[in-house]
Amino acid sequence: MVTIMNHGRLITAAFAVACAILLILTSAAGASPDKKDKSTGRLLFGKVLDQRDNPVPDAVVYLTNSRTRAIKTYIVGDDGTYRFPALSTAVDYEVYAQYKGRKSDTKSLSQFDDRSQIYLDLRVDTR
Repeated sequence: MVTIMNHGRLITAAFAVACAILLILTSAAGASPDKKDKSTGRLLFGKVLDQRDNPVPDAVVYLTNSRTRAIKTYIVGDDGTYRFPALSTAVDYEVYAQYKGRKSDTKSLSQFDDRSQIYLDLRVDTR
């Protein structure tokens, strides 16, 4: 009879410890911000268009990091769209498109622009 009572107390104590651990874990999970809420940078996207607003397939978009002078490129598809995700919010960028030796105007993306998504059309004179 003594062993049954000790066994019951042992189960009750284990249950109380498990509840306490569960309570601590749920409190910690609620206090820490979700990783999805953190900004992973900004997105630059848009289209390469001709003078008549038609997409320019196979144009190349150049993105230059003004701090490091590193250049990223993107070859647009049939719809003329490009995208550069996860750009640093602490850096200025310059972007332009080129098609068959013709170049669009260069546009700047400032670190002081606080938008998370920036849409820019780039126009290339294809004539």
